[in-house]
Amino acid sequence: MKRRIPYGPAEGWLTFACVLLLCLAMAWAVDDARWVLGNPDYLDLLVFAAVGGVLVGFVGPKVGWGRWLTFLIGAIFAALLVPIMTALVALPGASVGTLYHATAESAVQAYIDIAIRDLSSTTEYLHYILVLGLVVWATSMFASYAVFGHHRPLNAVLVVGVVLILNMSLTQNDQLLYLVLFSVASLLLLIRSHVFDEQSEWMRRRIGDPASISSVYMRGGAAFIAAAVVASFVLTQTAASAPLAGAFDGVDNTLIGLSQSLSRYLPTGGSTRPIGLSFGPNARIEQVWNNSGALAVTIRRNPTDNGVYYWRARTYDKIDLNGWDQTTSTSTEIEADAPLLDQSADDVDPAGRHSFIFTVTPGEFTASTILSPQTPINVDQVTRLTTVGQDGYFTSLDRVEGSGPYTVTALTPVNGNGPGQLNLAALRETETTYPDEIKALYLPLPPDSLGPKALQLEAKIRDEAASPAPIDLANQLVTELHSSTYKYATDVTDLPCAGLSKVECFATYKKGFCQYYAATMAVILRDMGVPTRIAQGFLPGSRDQNAATERVLFSNAHAWVEVYFPGYGWLPFDPTGNNLSQIAPLPSGNPTASGSARPNASNRPSTRPTASNRDPVNRPGAGTFGGPGSLVPLVAVLALLLLVVGAVAFLTWQRGPRGGTTADDAYGTVTRIASRFGFGPRPNQTVYEYAGVLSDVLPTVRPELQTVARAKVESVYAREILGDERLASLKAAQRRLRVSLLRLAFRRRERRKRR
Repeated sequence: MKRRIPYGPAEGWLTFACVLLLCLAMAWAVDDARWVLGNPDYLDLLVFAAVGGVLVGFVGPKVGWGRWLTFLIGAIFAALLVPIMTALVALPGASVGTLYHATAESAVQAYIDIAIRDLSSTTEYLHYILVLGLVVWATSMFASYAVFGHHRPLNAVLVVGVVLILNMSLTQNDQLLYLVLFSVASLLLLIRSHVFDEQSEWMRRRIGDPASISSVYMRGGAAFIAAAVVASFVLTQTAASAPLAGAFDGVDNTLIGLSQSLSRYLPTGGSTRPIGLSFGPNARIEQVWNNSGALAVTIRRNPTDNGVYYWRARTYDKIDLNGWDQTTSTSTEIEADAPLLDQSADDVDPAGRHSFIFTVTPGEFTASTILSPQTPINVDQVTRLTTVGQDGYFTSLDRVEGSGPYTVTALTPVNGNGPGQLNLAALRETETTYPDEIKALYLPLPPDSLGPKALQLEAKIRDEAASPAPIDLANQLVTELHSSTYKYATDVTDLPCAGLSKVECFATYKKGFCQYYAATMAVILRDMGVPTRIAQGFLPGSRDQNAATERVLFSNAHAWVEVYFPGYGWLPFDPTGNNLSQIAPLPSGNPTASGSARPNASNRPSTRPTASNRDPVNRPGAGTFGGPGSLVPLVAVLALLLLVVGAVAFLTWQRGPRGGTTADDAYGTVTRIASRFGFGPRPNQTVYEYAGVLSDVLPTVRPELQTVARAKVESVYAREILGDERLASLKAAQRRLRVSLLRLAFRRRERRKRR
């Protein structure tokens, strides 16, 4: 006779294998998406997190733990193990204390970067691994307990399926294999659970051999699963539809902007499925530049105008380690055809500039943002102008209402030697003593923006520039970044840039796309004392045969820089290589005696990290996490919230039902509360049987349970109408049971006996 394993599941080891495969498919899918810096090794721990969560959810019910005790013990194990596995990514072979410290320091520093320093993102990454590991652990634990504790396999399938489908909807990677594994495991689990319930019913009623039903159901179920999976796989390989290809088509621009705002809290990496293009108030430099070839806008323009224009959507004054943002802005509503930049800091002298009128017809770019090259003068619709600073420096221009075509008049600079026109000699003579607000907005840099390689690049630019004038520094940077030394690539997930700013990453590996080029040029120019801002929008589109229509595609989306020159305003420079730049070189102009003096560091705030200005908040060091009292307010607030929630929950449980009640309501209250503590009714139990089981566990409320059970049977099954006296006693029983059933949380032994 075979000896049974003491804690072997009554549901069978096949059930355990199905739950494990279910959760492993989820973990493998999330790992395959490479959410953290695109590194394929960073999320390998998710497999172990899934196994750990399944084991806790399996062991808990078998040793008599209730749901909340099981989850509490699982949370403790997760808090002990997941941080260690997380830090092993960065510090393999380190001691346990060092691993805990590394994970904690990364999490605290990420909080400081985003919540206190208000950066658009953080260079930390271990906290992302930690969170994903905890999510997979918790999901697996819930699924396992749902099967072995509550005997509700459908709950496990739904929860794990939601995580899996959400992951698949956000990545462009082919994850069909994981979906197949999940489907097979889910179907087997549901069939095996149904067999277990049927066997239990046969054993209870002593009808036939329970083993015979198992073989019948499992053979038929296996055949059905095999046929369904094979047919589905063949269909996916031959069908022409792509159900997720347009999953986010037509997404409202408000939602797109919201997703961009939330992106600062999410990890950088992965082959993310684009959800639309919107130039919001903050932008993060990702690892993949992925835009479709769909038509963004169509522009009607004078066919005799041969100018090549960058269609700017927004500018950014604040540069962070991994992106850019804007400081506190001011919005002003402007009537149709009224001057837009009148009296603002970005207003320019029309002398020497070209007046350009064009009409934009939105295609799939339906955002309210108005596109315009350089300096928009007026729009034929009511607009909202957003500026930064007291003097009003342009950030963006949006339509207040309407979604059709709009006509813009803009001023664009002209290259030449005439008055107000652009040439090298004239720009070399511009002042380098900038207004205070220009310095305050367009020179600051966060600490650690430039690492050793970026500083080497900056020194090279200084040495090779024709003169120390800002125009020559900017031109030399463009020349350097256009050289073959730098490789244009739309996917840089292979670069090991963990812990580096995007500028230092680009300077080190010399590989990236337009955002990397623009950020590098802007940061280096700022560090040399030259006011610079980031601009985003579209590259020039393609014009039709009569040159009257210009088609701009989403694939034309681009980032470049604008440099401030007193007397001329902001001038565009495109440092991106791969022959994407379409800005014409400036003429030399009339020769001058010498270039302007090098910009003096005293003209700008000190941005190089020093012992005194490295960070307004102390960076966590060895053995400290931002100071001994930095987390005290947070802990106090959390404790207060828990106290309030606990008090509200207690009062809710204590108060009785308002108004009248019914037998269904009373019985539903009993089953709902008892189920939360692992004492839910089994499918094969009658109402009286279930009430008897609960009465054995809580004998003090046996009369109340019998009252509720009798009312349920008589009113629902016997179709009797309960009188007022019976309803009053039923309501009183329901009131007491709402509180008394809470004691089920402490009845572990009785719970074990019930199983």
